[in-house]
Amino acid sequence: QVQLVESGGGSVQAGGSLRLSCAAYGYTTDCMAWFRQSPGKQREGVASIRSDGITSYGEFVKGRFSLSRDNGGKTAYLQMNSLKSEDTAMYYCAADRPFSCTYRDAGQYSYWGQGTQVSVSQ
Repeated sequence: QVQLVESGGGSVQAGGSLRLSCAAYGYTTDCMAWFRQSPGKQREGVASIRSDGITSYGEFVKGRFSLSRDNGGKTAYLQMNSLKSEDTAMYYCAADRPFSCTYRDAGQYSYWGQGTQVSVSQ
């Protein structure tokens, strides 16, 4: 049974940093990605990482967020720096073996974590 477990969310002031973790159990990871959703807004892709470590990022996080993998590729880390109030959202980890490893298409992912809340105050 595949399970994704996120951790690392919390509350910070604008300009601060957080690191989210996503640990995969019962799954040989290939592509892992992060998505986020705020109340009243559509879910949006944040970043994705292939098994070879190649990453891609949404325009709104480029230069601020960094995605990496460790533990034999079973854990993904999203380092978030220079956080803004608009980054406030529930962040979800996803994993699968999609045709294209991308944050642009949430529909490609079968496995999702429970989410971790990130709150950024002014």
